[in-house]
Amino acid sequence: MSTKNKNAAPAGKLPHVDGLRVAIVAAEWNGHITSALTEGALDVFKAQGYDVENQVDVFHVPGAVELTFAASQLIEASMYDAVIVFGCVVRGGTPHFDYVCQSVTQGVTALNADCDTPVIFGVLTVDTEQDALDRAGGVLGNKGAEAAEAAIKMAAFVGQVKNM
Repeated sequence: MSTKNKNAAPAGKLPHVDGLRVAIVAAEWNGHITSALTEGALDVFKAQGYDVENQVDVFHVPGAVELTFAASQLIEASMYDAVIVFGCVVRGGTPHFDYVCQSVTQGVTALNADCDTPVIFGVLTVDTEQDALDRAGGVLGNKGAEAAEAAIKMAAFVGQVKNM
């Protein structure tokens, strides 16, 4: 077994993926949060030299539970190197939070296990709206930007594996 580091880029530097195509699916529920996550992702793609008008498509679905179905349809279309899903589920006084979080987490996990296109989990599961704001461009950064970086790295990884 080789011990050579097979990472496409050194830590801290993102690889460049020629012809990269990414789909972003954002839930409309808590749209002020998911739109901030989407903007954070688009900013990363722009900063990395990707043409967001032609290489990144943004889709909207009603809520977090619908993210898995949308991602599966986009994977089946075979047009994208990665799919990012953005949602925001804020804990309330009922078990609904647990059901929604479990549904979307299991759905994305199943897609990643069964499909050839990576699905990046950009769903905030938080106790308060402020927790979400802190992670969508606030004091804790923008998890949307982190999701875009993960999409680029995973698309490069898939390309690397296919070329072995």
